[in-house]
Amino acid sequence: MPADEQGQAGTETDNEESERRLSNLAEISREMVRIYKTQFGRGPTKARTAFAGPDLVVCTLEDSLTPVERRMAEIGDHERLRDLRLYFQHVIEGQFTEVIERALGRSVRAFVSGMDTRKDVAAELFYLEPDVGPDPTEGVEID
Repeated sequence: MPADEQGQAGTETDNEESERRLSNLAEISREMVRIYKTQFGRGPTKARTAFAGPDLVVCTLEDSLTPVERRMAEIGDHERLRDLRLYFQHVIEGQFTEVIERALGRSVRAFVSGMDTRKDVAAELFYLEPDVGPDPTEGVEID
């Protein structure tokens, strides 16, 4: 464990950093639910945000389809439903990216949105400009 200036283990700083990161990710999830609710008339019942590497944030949102969208899925109109939902998600892309940039203090360089209309699961991916600070994950990047 890294030592502080007095040579003590850095648990206090590490814990604070970890808590801050978790708080930021929870804030992002809450804001994504709020945006969905405001823009689509119904918010997802499950939302989770996590880093998937040092420069990628993944927001997973479940159970967000409106009643008419559910009906479209029931009759098998998945392609039209997916196209419609993704169109609206890209229209409000600025709202999504603003949440990420405010919560993390980093710029979003790319936004990718996807949805499985059969399972009612959406994913919002935010590729961040590289951070000059420490890696927020303990994963391994493979090229």
